[in-house]
Amino acid sequence: MAEQHEFDKDYWERHWHQAHRGAGDGNPPHPYLAQQTSNLVPGTALDAGCGTGAEALWLATHGWQVTGVDIAPVALARAAERATHNGVSERVRWVEADLTSWDPGVRFDLVTTHYAHPAMPQLAFYDRISAWVAPGGTLLIVGHLHTEDAAGHKHTPDAAGHGSHPPREAAVTLADITAGLDSADWEISTAEEHRRTVTGPGGREKSLHDVVVRATRRP
Repeated sequence: MAEQHEFDKDYWERHWHQAHRGAGDGNPPHPYLAQQTSNLVPGTALDAGCGTGAEALWLATHGWQVTGVDIAPVALARAAERATHNGVSERVRWVEADLTSWDPGVRFDLVTTHYAHPAMPQLAFYDRISAWVAPGGTLLIVGHLHTEDAAGHKHTPDAAGHGSHPPREAAVTLADITAGLDSADWEISTAEEHRRTVTGPGGREKSLHDVVVRATRRP
């Protein structure tokens, strides 16, 4: 049975320790990243909730100067190892921080987050990181659309195949996300839902219901 939990530091440390024991820490970048950023001119990028660095490393290898931020030191240690192995250490800066309180002090040409869940309401998190996008820059959000089980609990399968009962405020819809992007400030170019199947630990297949939102901050 999936556990009821909060997305605090202890949760993410346990998550990444478990992933490190399996195959979860060598995961490839999510497919939406290349699809949504291939036409952008590389500049500075922030990966908010970078985990073991799959997306940050992809961006670095494609010419971006990347800041990867995560609350879990075990994930960041693995991300740094992968950066060294891939020869992009000089293009990535790893920051251990709580995204509910951390402030980068600068704005970025690209701010992206992939399945990140901090210990704050999900929409508030997206609003918070959107403030870090420079004028003319891009915000790319990739998240789960949560489903309900027979007992009415919100259920979140993740890309590593784990399941959980997250807090209610972690569940948001595509309409929720796009409604939070004021048309006076943002031009939305992508607002999509996708279903895909991934293979988790032990070869178990999981179905993911994803939401992808890309928006450009108006100059």
